[in-house]
Amino acid sequence: MSIDKTDKVQAPVDAPAAAPDAVAVVDPRLLVREQGFAGYIGEFKRKMRAGDLGAIPVVVGLIAICAIFQSLNSAFLGAENLNNIFVAMVATGMMSVGIIFVLLLGEIDLSVGSVSGVSAAIMAVMSITHGINEWLAVLTALAAGAVIGALHGFFFARIGAPAFAVTLAGLLFWNGFMLQILGSNGTINIDGDGVVGKLTTHYFSDVAAAYGLAVVAVALYFFSAFFGARRREAAGIPSRPLSEIVLRTVLLAVAAFGVAVMFNQYKGLPLATLLFVIVLVATDFLLRRTAYGRKIFALGGSVEASRRAGINVTAVRISVFAIAGFFAAVGGLFWASKIAAANQSAGAGDLLMNVIAAAVIGGTSLFGGRGRTWNALLGVLVITSIQYGLALEGIATPIQYMITGGVLLATVVIDSVTRKTQKSAGRA
Repeated sequence: MSIDKTDKVQAPVDAPAAAPDAVAVVDPRLLVREQGFAGYIGEFKRKMRAGDLGAIPVVVGLIAICAIFQSLNSAFLGAENLNNIFVAMVATGMMSVGIIFVLLLGEIDLSVGSVSGVSAAIMAVMSITHGINEWLAVLTALAAGAVIGALHGFFFARIGAPAFAVTLAGLLFWNGFMLQILGSNGTINIDGDGVVGKLTTHYFSDVAAAYGLAVVAVALYFFSAFFGARRREAAGIPSRPLSEIVLRTVLLAVAAFGVAVMFNQYKGLPLATLLFVIVLVATDFLLRRTAYGRKIFALGGSVEASRRAGINVTAVRISVFAIAGFFAAVGGLFWASKIAAANQSAGAGDLLMNVIAAAVIGGTSLFGGRGRTWNALLGVLVITSIQYGLALEGIATPIQYMITGGVLLATVVIDSVTRKTQKSAGRA
């Protein structure tokens, strides 16, 4: 008997029908667009349950700090004091930007204080002692910082020595090298009217400067967010609705123009603050909008996975430490400008603690893979505000150290608890 092969052909099996009470899985971020204000509330609750606190703790803390010190001394929120805070924070903030790159890898750099000091000393020796053109001295100092950082990165990434040990050795070595090149005097005064001297003393007195910066900042944010949302929408992935973008832009405008008004009530827009904002925008773009930035985040998440994905782990690590060294040098020049000298105390004291604390307090994780360079702004604002608030009350330096240490400990605890919550929620 012959068998008809067509009898063996089975009809296509239909997909099983969904159960009547089944609930479709929807990306929670889409609820924002579908449910309006209720969607925002639901999104906020979801993030809180998952431990995704973002910048909320530091913003709330900064508001509380301002409220407390203003109640103790009405001069705290005065234009002069706030202006001084915005200028004084830049040196630490610049160094904190560099340390954020290292923290994103899940590593640490203990040498940034000493690197800042030796860079300032190189600049001062070249321009003041030997009469070399100041611009050339500045560029040499910045290059020296980058080379020193790359050297640390080489021993860490290529040789395999722990970053903690390498940078601790760098802290000692470069501090000694700074003392050596400064000589027996130990202090070299710089020209207050020179390139470095004007970093913290120059102000754009025209009111149009501060207001112009506010307009540019708000416009850049709006167009970046708007076109970014359009690209995401075109790609079929969740994006912010226009109403949210407008709301965020309005809030930013209120803050930006409020700061501009404060600047114009004193001396105008400080050059130091302008340069800091430019650095924050540029480094944020580098980290979030370029392939190089994504490689850094990938390394912070998993080194082995990054290596299998074809990322040159060694090169990225070395470059990150070079960036940290470069920004340490930048911070050192701002410190030299602030005290109008390069001396033996540069990079010493609580500087290293404040640099790391600013990054962590601002929201950068010590465990790697999470953070933005804007965290440096929030963190350094908290630290500098505490320092100036306590100084207005005449509180001694030891108490300032203890309070700053307490704030740092609280932030690290929050970071650890947040990480555990995210793991339990399946997000880390």
